[in-house]
Amino acid sequence: MSGWFIRWILTVVGIIFTTNIVAGFEVTIPGAIVGSIVLGLVNATIRPVLLLLTLPINLLTLGLFTLVVNGLMLWLVSIVVRGFAIQTFGAAFIAALILMVISSVLNLFVKK
Repeated sequence: MSGWFIRWILTVVGIIFTTNIVAGFEVTIPGAIVGSIVLGLVNATIRPVLLLLTLPINLLTLGLFTLVVNGLMLWLVSIVVRGFAIQTFGAAFIAALILMVISSVLNLFVKK
């Protein structure tokens, strides 16, 4: 199996795992599958532009504002995808933090 497919499957599992931890973040299995695809597309297209626009704030906060941008990307996905629901921005922020940690660990173990 190729590395991207394994990473995608593990990201879906990570999203489902995150829903068990974060109150206010609910997802169905089809919602997690479609949500991970949409999240990948949003992170590839909208996120770089938003990070460039928020670069001064990001520099002032030493990169911590990236977590806010990641939370916004999750919130945007929850608006678009049915079965991928986030009630508050706080839930999106915490879910983004947990997903960032899961993604970092996955990148250590899954080769490109």
